[in-house]
Amino acid sequence: MLGRTYERENCSAARALEVIGERWSLLILRNALYAGSTRFNQFQRSLGIASNILTTRLDWLVQSGLMESRSATDGTETREYVLTAKGLDLEPVILALSAWGDRWAAPDGPPIIYHHSDCGGQVHQYLKCDRCQQAPEPGYITAMPGPGMPVTA
Repeated sequence: MLGRTYERENCSAARALEVIGERWSLLILRNALYAGSTRFNQFQRSLGIASNILTTRLDWLVQSGLMESRSATDGTETREYVLTAKGLDLEPVILALSAWGDRWAAPDGPPIIYHHSDCGGQVHQYLKCDRCQQAPEPGYITAMPGPGMPVTA
């Protein structure tokens, strides 16, 4: 069984899970991206999350550099939690999880359909090869050592 951290894993997916692998974290990021949530009470109301858990998750997202906490723009003492560039870069992950959920966990069809704000077209997440531009079939992707893999003797 995996522990809370993955020090023994030399794997970017495992390292990413250390930061965002908890379900509330992804739902907070989703609501920041698509529901316009920026304030504690907005996240709490929309997610139905306990305040102590939400506090812990928001603090972690700020500490991890996915969100920043700043004074509210309306001049109140309220804090706003805003996605950073690092947090915005998780949008494809949320879209990919949503697409999988639409296919395998949404018996009545997709509950949300994502659209391009500029033209209104539907947005899809897909893989393609940078050499041949083809979309590989599932199971036809090979994992090979990259520059971050230590050389073993």
